[in-house]
Amino acid sequence: MKSGRRKRVIKEIKVDISKCTGCRSCEMACSAFHAMPKYSSINPARARIRVYIDEIRDHFVPIRAGSYTQAECTGRNRYVIGGEEYSVCAFCPASCPSRDYFKDPDSGLPLKCDMCEDIHPLEKPMCVEACKFDALTYSEREEEYYHERDQKTADAGELKIAFEELVKQHGLKKVMESFSQLSKR
Repeated sequence: MKSGRRKRVIKEIKVDISKCTGCRSCEMACSAFHAMPKYSSINPARARIRVYIDEIRDHFVPIRAGSYTQAECTGRNRYVIGGEEYSVCAFCPASCPSRDYFKDPDSGLPLKCDMCEDIHPLEKPMCVEACKFDALTYSEREEEYYHERDQKTADAGELKIAFEELVKQHGLKKVMESFSQLSKR
């Protein structure tokens, strides 16, 4: 296979929280699409998108399911929306041991947004199709990337630069001793 620059399609669902009304139609459409058999039921607990709702402050934030994580995060980040502070957990897309979000209610298996790429991919993900307020929009763009062989060459170049910086900062002898110790582990 030839190496070189390639193009791939990057698919994105963008969220405009200023347009979200908290109607949760995205959750319903997603859960219906992923029901077994398809469209046989609506259960938002099976949806790969959840709308975080703070009704008192009128804040609604659609969050798509991301990757599974085996451990609880140690994040202490806080988000400020409309002058109110929220914890990182409120907007986290991960399925993790500390909460039941993005887990199948029957099996407990993690759920992840698949952009509705079924056997016959949809033109737009179901959540975007169901959002009548344009809080969710779908776009595709092409991105160039290096093929694996070219990436290995680029990685080697980056390693050389990093090694040279370490030598400048700590000296060749110290760097070589450190690598020697690491290779014995």
